[in-house]
Amino acid sequence: MGNLIRCITSDGAVMATAVDSTDVVASAEQIHKTSAVVTAALGRLLTAASMMGNFLKGEKDTVTVKIDGGGPAGALTAVSDSNGNVRGYAVNPIVEIPLKPNGKLDVSGAVGTDGSVFVMKDLGLKEPYNGFVPIVSGEIAEDITSYYAVSEQIPTVCALGVLVNPDLTVKKAGGFIIQLLPAADNETIDKIEENLGRLAPVTEQLDSGKDILDILKGALDGFEIEVLEDKTVGYKCPCSRERTEKALISLGTDELEKMAEELPEVEVKCSFCGESYRFSKDEIGKIINFLKNKKKS
Repeated sequence: MGNLIRCITSDGAVMATAVDSTDVVASAEQIHKTSAVVTAALGRLLTAASMMGNFLKGEKDTVTVKIDGGGPAGALTAVSDSNGNVRGYAVNPIVEIPLKPNGKLDVSGAVGTDGSVFVMKDLGLKEPYNGFVPIVSGEIAEDITSYYAVSEQIPTVCALGVLVNPDLTVKKAGGFIIQLLPAADNETIDKIEENLGRLAPVTEQLDSGKDILDILKGALDGFEIEVLEDKTVGYKCPCSRERTEKALISLGTDELEKMAEELPEVEVKCSFCGESYRFSKDEIGKIINFLKNKKKS
């Protein structure tokens, strides 16, 4: 399980959240068998989405974050609940591209830079909240920062990282989001900028033995902080046979009849966790009859 901490400065000027998502990203790599650069890209998005989900207030609230930059990885999607439990996938899980000149994984090369970041918040209202911003860099963190600045008008700093082992397993993953509250003044901004300027990358700090509270204390050096939450988060998918059946019902009678005629059975595979659900011709027939009877009534 991962570890997420949310805190606020005692003067009420800054809210900060950090997560050690190593186990979460490792689970995603094991499920999707991603190549190194896609593990890094998807891992960053999962890390960001976990923190963004934790910002939500309602128990059943969810946030979906999708980034599609036209790169070889295709669109990347992550969904988080309000506890920070997250799931996600990349359209193309295996992408092989050269490293950057500095030897780092080329995340922006895999994601692409010609497209948008889409955020949908399901808050239990009639319609979900949707926000779009153009991709800034394809490196994920800068794109999340831009989303908050442009779409929600909240001054934000986001840092994300995933360290991949030579055998493609995940060594470390994590990140933080720092947001200025209305009480923040220029002195607050200057102090945070100074702190961030001397911070090592998140994964480098985690790999050296620091925990996420240490990282937040470094980012907020000079501030007194109060920890509001300290919780475990995981890679969790709520899919089930019942949910899958509801998805089939949404296809409608015509599409289901066509499937029943052409296929010996219908198999539906979850994009997030890889679980497969099989429905026989008889089971599909029962769904069709249910829809027909519902239409008559």
